[in-house]
Amino acid sequence: MPGDYGASAHPKATLDLPQYTEKRVDVLAARAFRAFHEWQPIDPRKAVDGRVYRKFPYGQHVEVFILDMRTYKDANNAPRDGVGHILGEKQAKWLVDSLDRSRATWKIIAADLPIGLTVPDGADIEGVANGLPGKPGGRETELAWVLREIKKRRVRNTVWLTADVHYTAAHHYSPERAAVADFDPFWEFVSGPLHAGAFGPNVLDPTFGPEAVFVHAPPAANTTPLDGFQHFGEIEVSRDGELTVWLRDIAGASLWSKKLQPKRR
Repeated sequence: MPGDYGASAHPKATLDLPQYTEKRVDVLAARAFRAFHEWQPIDPRKAVDGRVYRKFPYGQHVEVFILDMRTYKDANNAPRDGVGHILGEKQAKWLVDSLDRSRATWKIIAADLPIGLTVPDGADIEGVANGLPGKPGGRETELAWVLREIKKRRVRNTVWLTADVHYTAAHHYSPERAAVADFDPFWEFVSGPLHAGAFGPNVLDPTFGPEAVFVHAPPAANTTPLDGFQHFGEIEVSRDGELTVWLRDIAGASLWSKKLQPKRR
């Protein structure tokens, strides 16, 4: 039935119809975890916690660090001030320790939520940014610690790749524009979706001093993929360590590109 299909297809639907016999959240979560890993090309046995977050080398110049910003983050309605979590203490420490030990020229951090873009969930907040100017609050505090440790340990050449907001953008973060100054400047490249309604652009939270250097977003929310606002990114690292980033459209055409030169530790 159309109504039944709508309930079963919508991930936030409350399934109180009698044909849905399993309602235990832990059981449903375990089944979702299994389905996710059966369909995604990531082996949970190679993850640090047996779930998602991991790292892998990609030649001399690149090491990729894949984060899990869903499992350990605070609830969307958690307070926006005080101390919060987006990675959890164990994953956050693993990240900075692994970055510190890496000898790759470029450390690519693949994160499923953007850093400075406010991602609303109704009246609540889904992402890192709390939407408030000033010092870090809520989940931002954990990211502030990560950025501070990266600077303290003199880790160079970190690049963040993020998604979730259904458009593409290039953001540059600098302590000169930020409410906190204890971090090194870095780039974040946002890209998506691969095949879904397009949205954006979202509002940038000023806490970490982001600048939207490039944005390609649709003219209206939930723009159909047929209108072409689908995006992906591409990275190439030359033999001498120069990194080039392209943000591309659905046809593969380059919308914007940037060359980055590595810095010495």
